[in-house]
Amino acid sequence: MTMHFSVLASGSTGNAIFVETDEHSFLVDAGLSGKAMEGLFGQIDRKIEDLSGILVTHEHSDHIKGLGVLARKYKLPVYANEKTWNAMDGLVGKIDTEQKFTFDMETAKHFGGMSIESFGVSHDAAEPMFYVFHQGEKKLVLVTDTGYVSDRMKGIISNADAYVFESNHDVGMLRMCRYPWNIKRRILSDVGHVSNEDAAIAMSEVIGDRTKGIYLAHLSLDNNMKDLARMSVTQTLETKGIGVGEQIDLFDTDPKVPTPLVAI
Repeated sequence: MTMHFSVLASGSTGNAIFVETDEHSFLVDAGLSGKAMEGLFGQIDRKIEDLSGILVTHEHSDHIKGLGVLARKYKLPVYANEKTWNAMDGLVGKIDTEQKFTFDMETAKHFGGMSIESFGVSHDAAEPMFYVFHQGEKKLVLVTDTGYVSDRMKGIISNADAYVFESNHDVGMLRMCRYPWNIKRRILSDVGHVSNEDAAIAMSEVIGDRTKGIYLAHLSLDNNMKDLARMSVTQTLETKGIGVGEQIDLFDTDPKVPTPLVAI
């Protein structure tokens, strides 16, 4: 069986990732309005009503803005850990009890031939976690919204076929921007977001023989640029002996335009 995925939207204005196999399909986060989410699904020629469920990473608005609307309209199962469910109370409106499922951190759920594994990240949310998708020998890792990549995380996410990996900001741009210092400090902290350079260092430590593609995700609109992120990550990887365009390929993501639906 084949696994396909598309980064529907990525950035501070909203995040959503679609993953499917021949048997099941999932949406990871719904960080745009319900109407916008429907438009994104149209761009990849998929239907929201065909989803097996929505997986939530954490309760920040750029990850759950459209969650309640989609869950209610399409009667979709929603999966989140208990602390995230509690933190979302009052933020997503009423979701029927029979649609609410608990997905604990560092556990796995199986849907046909697909296995989905959760793991914790370091971010200023109740209990943030991201996901690894397994289908046969194929492995897809989603990891954004983390202040750093711990050794434990590296062990879980190593040697994937493809990564959706945070490359949030350029440190120089962030330090010079007009953000208040408390916001800058939060982003730069261990519970903020990883910079281009720190992301690339972490990538170099988890890339394996079967890794083919890395999608640079959750870029800051104010403190990063696609070309800058790609250049910074490329330079750092190549200093570690990893050839971009030879051993692995880098791909952009966008806040409004989905990446092509690709097989891994």
